[in-house]
Amino acid sequence: MTLLAAAAPALAAAGPVVHVAQGDVAGVRAGGVDSFKAIPYAAPPVGDLRWRPPAPAASWSGARDASAFGPGCLQAPHPGVTFSEDCLTLNVWTPANHPPGAKLPVMVWIFGGAFIEGASAYPVYDGTHFAERGVVLVSFNYRIGRAGFFAHPALDRGATGPVGDYGLMDQIAALKWVQANIAAFGGDPADVTIFGESAGGISVNYLMASPAARGLFVKAISESGFGRSRGMPLSGAPDGKDAEHVGLRFAEANGIHGDDAAAAAALRALPAEALNAPYGAIGGADTPGAIIDGRIAVEPFPDVFAKGGQARVPYLVGGNSFEASLFPAVMRYPGVVISRLGAGRGRAEALYGGDTPQAAADLTTDLQITEPVRFLARAQAAAGEPVFVYHFSYVPAGERGQILGAAHGAEVAYVFDNLPTHPVSYGGREIPAATADDQTLSEAMIAYWVAFAKTGDPDSAGGALWPRYTAAGDQLLEFGEDGVNVRQGFEKDRLDFLERVAASQGR
Repeated sequence: MTLLAAAAPALAAAGPVVHVAQGDVAGVRAGGVDSFKAIPYAAPPVGDLRWRPPAPAASWSGARDASAFGPGCLQAPHPGVTFSEDCLTLNVWTPANHPPGAKLPVMVWIFGGAFIEGASAYPVYDGTHFAERGVVLVSFNYRIGRAGFFAHPALDRGATGPVGDYGLMDQIAALKWVQANIAAFGGDPADVTIFGESAGGISVNYLMASPAARGLFVKAISESGFGRSRGMPLSGAPDGKDAEHVGLRFAEANGIHGDDAAAAAALRALPAEALNAPYGAIGGADTPGAIIDGRIAVEPFPDVFAKGGQARVPYLVGGNSFEASLFPAVMRYPGVVISRLGAGRGRAEALYGGDTPQAAADLTTDLQITEPVRFLARAQAAAGEPVFVYHFSYVPAGERGQILGAAHGAEVAYVFDNLPTHPVSYGGREIPAATADDQTLSEAMIAYWVAFAKTGDPDSAGGALWPRYTAAGDQLLEFGEDGVNVRQGFEKDRLDFLERVAASQGR
């Protein structure tokens, strides 16, 4: 997958023009949808603004050209893709010719990519089909990798605001921009749904758990959001596996020593390419992700959910049947996966089967996603909020028998109704053009997501009535090869077992 064409901002007056706090933006009208791209929501986080909370975007005069995407945020290079530290922009799709004063529901998309890659401009995230259904769709870039999740004593000491989680701070800044400006696009700032997948789903869960994001959204959707992910402590871990120790090792690998103002200045003066050094090359657990700083990520979000401290909003949550696609070694060494359960190995073998790739894939999927989804659903239901759970297991007919289920991220194109209309190459395999069955499922999924954004209840928008989740009923909606169906007590024996495993491990 590649980014749509990126272009530097320029002045223009063609197309629909909307006034935002910083100035006018000139977008593009296509069919019944107006789109506006690369609108700055914060100042470029470069120079002395690197590793600081996002600062307000500067104003401009005239009509800013908003016809093309801006670059994605700094990450490892990809052929034909533009990335830059100057990347804090967002995109808006809205129904054309909406009446003055329209208050349309707003959906804000947070892309995934393990917090080290991704951008809002990927074609699969195009918001046209949401806008065609009466939703204002917003997507945005946020800092990722070491630019987005990084701590060091020289940067943190004396800071008056939050530290470390600059990517999450960007997400909150984008949501604040939506509150201030989305009415100009026909959106209702009091009716915002956040949704994201993978690292974006994790982000949704952290935003639900963060006091800093309270009041910025009223509904939430977490797709494959690793519901027992715990982040990294800011400092003080006895084994050195904390964010500041990781930052110190990175600094030392770049010849920067100490923890004073000179060290902070030297870190901010590093060339951007230095931030893209391979992860793991400096030793230790240095893959970026949420940092438990006590201000943005106040605690690991599973702990917040368990205590009922998360945002009290309608919540839609789920995962796919082959999330283990993220971990290819699982299928090569299935016995190792089961053996890691120690005393629970015998029960795992009884529930999942023996030493086979499918057993290892199913167990890994349930450990990482399926059981944590149920955990989060139960926590939000216990808080008295409407919860809706899904399981995506659909594999296109041409791929059945070739893969072990619906891969991590496979649902995204269906949710956005952006299935390929012709064969494409992605991830080393050929993806065929969508069939009529594929398209039918896609239209059902986007209908449910839109209904949830409009009312807080997906209802029967895509066919089957999606029941509200309860721990007693344990019901979810499965998007599978036999269509859209309600399942009761989904994988109950397996998930009850894994819940006990999680409890024994203190997760």
